[in-house]
Amino acid sequence: MQGSDRPADWKNFDDFAAGIATNRLPTTNALSGRTLNITLKDGRTIDLAFATDRIEWREGGDTGADWYEAINVARDVFFINMTFAARPDEDEAFIINTKTRRVLSVRERVRPAGEAPGEPRVAQVYTSGALGDPAVPPTGFEPAPSRDLVGMTAHYEYSPQHLYEHVYLSSQRYAWQNLVGVQRGHGDVDLTTTYKFDHNQYVFGFREFIIPVASIFFYDWDAMRSTGKFLGVTSQGRIENKPAGAFIKIKSRTSYDAGKEPL
Repeated sequence: MQGSDRPADWKNFDDFAAGIATNRLPTTNALSGRTLNITLKDGRTIDLAFATDRIEWREGGDTGADWYEAINVARDVFFINMTFAARPDEDEAFIINTKTRRVLSVRERVRPAGEAPGEPRVAQVYTSGALGDPAVPPTGFEPAPSRDLVGMTAHYEYSPQHLYEHVYLSSQRYAWQNLVGVQRGHGDVDLTTTYKFDHNQYVFGFREFIIPVASIFFYDWDAMRSTGKFLGVTSQGRIENKPAGAFIKIKSRTSYDAGKEPL
């Protein structure tokens, strides 16, 4: 359900995104002057050279200099978000641990309407990898799909005007509803992906059906903070990448009988 098929009072991406970065962690220039070499399990190799206001990247024969931001989301862990001037319908996030050398890439693309009927407009691809010499194994936990959130209900306060409830229904879907904000009374069930990045650290992404928008968030259960961003299409038809971040409160957990758990 998208475009003219959505409910008449449904808010646009730009309506709910205004102010949703109020409780977000600040960006950092800590990576400025550094170069990171990333090898992903799908065979991609990416070199990232960080300046203060841009990132110079190389992947195979392709190069570019584009916008980026970096957030120090936990000890030794950075959330890096990049956009591409030559490909405005795409972005990529890298979650990296500079000590263990673990990496998780999340590539996003806003697909043309009609490309994938019945699916969310924004697609995501998750791929783990490593920093530095690929012949030297990284240490620590290898990022992997996780069911740890299934059965949890949590509240996310992005600002005094943005409070959302998440109910993690299964490994593939979650339900959300707006408790405070312009979307109050609205809610839906959307597609999700959850990766465990390390102990008490998760990367969570969702892809909405009703409007063309998706998100990537880093959850830090130790600090109870959510840090991430949205990629979506505004009411004016522009593709925009917008920051977001929240304080987290876990409200409840549901237990399931053996053999009767959700997917």
